[in-house]
Order: sequence, then C-alpha cells, then structure tokens
Amino acid sequence: MNFSPAYAIFLRYWYLLVSTPQRFVQIFIWSTFDIVLWGFVTKYLGTFGISGFNFTALLLGSLIFWQFITRIQQGFIMVFLEDSWTRNFINIFASPMTIVEYLSGIVASSLATSAMAIIFGAVVASLLFGLWFPPFVVPFLVFAVILSLFAITLGMISSAIVLRLGPTAEWFAWPIPAVIQPIVGVFYPVSVLPAWAQTIAKLMPPSYIFENLRAVLAGREILWGDLGIAFALSAVYIACAAFLFARTYSWALRTGAISRFGSESF
Repeated sequence: MNFSPAYAIFLRYWYLLVSTPQRFVQIFIWSTFDIVLWGFVTKYLGTFGISGFNFTALLLGSLIFWQFITRIQQGFIMVFLEDSWTRNFINIFASPMTIVEYLSGIVASSLATSAMAIIFGAVVASLLFGLWFPPFVVPFLVFAVILSLFAITLGMISSAIVLRLGPTAEWFAWPIPAVIQPIVGVFYPVSVLPAWAQTIAKLMPPSYIFENLRAVLAGREILWGDLGIAFALSAVYIACAAFLFARTYSWALRTGAISRFGSESF
C-alpha cells in the first residue's frame, strides 16, 4: 500500500479544520460539556458518603473511555461525509487511490482528532475534578486500543450505510453508539441487564473493557482472558466491516451510484 494517498486524505481534512476555527472548536466542545456535566453529578453522588466508592473515578473514567468509541466513530463518518457534502467522491476515486488507502486516511484523521478531544477532556477532568489514574497506564492503553478498533468498525459500518442508501441516511449513522451504549454496560455492570441483553453484551468488545475498568478501580485483578476475547472480537468485526465497505463501494461503482452520490436519494 502507498501511504502517500492516505496521508493526502489526512492532510486534506486537517487543512479543512485549521482553516475553519468553528470546525476545530467542535472537536473539544462536546467532550468538555460531557466531562463537566458528569463531573458535577459525581460530586453530588459523593456527598452521600459511601465509603470505599470513588464515584468520580468510576463515572468520569467510564465516560472518557466511552468517548474512544463515540469520537472515533463520529470522526470517521465526519471525514466521509465531507466528501459527500462537497461532491468530491468522483475526484477522489478518479485518481489512482485504492479503497484501502482511502480508508487508511480516514482512520488516521479520525484517530488524530479523537485523540485531541479525549486528551483535552482528560485534562479538564483532572484539573476540575482531580481525576487521575497513574498506576494503571498499561491496562488503560490496552483498553484504548481495543475500543479504538471497535470504534473504527462502527465508523466503517456507518459509512457503508450512507454509501449504500445515500447522504440522507447519515441520520442512521450518528446514533449507532447511543444504540449500543445501554447494552455494553458503560456505567453499570452487565449483570443488571436482562438475560437476552447479557447474551448480546458478550458479543460486544466494550462490555469486557468496562467490566475490567470497574474491576481495576475496585482494586481487583484484570481478567486478561476477557481482554483477549475483546481483542479477538474487535479484530473479527473490523475485518468484516472493511469487507462490507469494500463490497458496498464495488456496488456503488458497478451501478453508477457513486456518480450521483450528492443527490438526495439514489
């Protein structure tokens, strides 16, 4: 694979961000609002004086790790939709760029913007609410990698939906993280879910991450076997999502849908 086209996609979106400050600011604004809102909620819960339970670390930590999914998925679909809104697909795919190079550029862009948002949110949480996890660097890096892989999977699925159904289908793509959030136990154990939902949760890599996050914060040992399952699931899902996007792209070329992608409907 030639990395130059992927880097070109990355640079195109980066220049778009820095040239329009309002786009750049929106990277940070939503994560900051979430951190501030939930930070004050945790301070309120802390007034109940439940000994041995750190609401701040649990809820804000869960929120920050959930943002690995939401920000990367939304960053991915945002870069993809930029080409839709500007009617730029024909220009891109008339070049020698392959679909792998195009997706690599989008992944790099979404990871970069999401990293800025998440780091900024973590700094805000640390300064305002004293959130700090110094002993857990290695497991948290593992958590971040697995969640990032799953988020990229959701981004590719979202983009495939929009490519198949047209630009107006973006409203199917945005809520995908919100739909799966109740199932994966971001803020509560999976055991509180009904039996059918627990079965689905076992197929979702984030559920293993948030269960282990609560274990770490409670002073228990990490279940590395569960993290292995989560990584394996993420690897399978990202491969399936890449195949789905490639098949959808091939369909768009074969039917000519790519040439009229800017229309309201196909």
